[in-house]
Amino acid sequence: MSNAIEKLRLDKYLWAIRIFKTRSLATEACKAGKVKLHGQNSKPSALVKIGETYHIQKGIEKKVIKVIDLLERRVDAKTAAAYYEDLTPVEETYGYKSTFHAPVLRRDRGTGRPTKKDRREIDDLQEEWFSDEGE
Repeated sequence: MSNAIEKLRLDKYLWAIRIFKTRSLATEACKAGKVKLHGQNSKPSALVKIGETYHIQKGIEKKVIKVIDLLERRVDAKTAAAYYEDLTPVEETYGYKSTFHAPVLRRDRGTGRPTKKDRREIDDLQEEWFSDEGE
C-alpha cells in the first residue's frame, strides 16, 4: 500500500481519511487544539509520519488514530479505513453513543431562562448521568 508520498500536512491527512468533512474543518480543529500528538497540540501544517498516534476531539466524540500510511486524496470510507488504525477505547466509543440515550431535561413553558443556581443544578445533574453510565 506504500505510495510515493513522503510529506503530507496533518489537516490534509485528516480530511483524506474522512475524520473531518472538509479540509477547513480539519484546519480549524488543529488550530483550536482538538488534535494532539503526544499530548501536545498539533498545527495544521505539521507533517504526518507513519506510526504516529493522534488524539482527536470532534464535538463530544473522541478518537485515537494511528497512521498506517499516507493518503493525499480523499477516497471512499472503506478505502480510507486502510490508511489508519482506530485505537479509540471501547468505553469512549460507547460513552459517545450513550449520550443520545440520556434523559432530556425539560422546562415548563413560561418559566423563562434558568437562573445561575438552576444552571448549576442542571450541570450537576447531567454530570451524574454521564459519570454513572461509564461505570
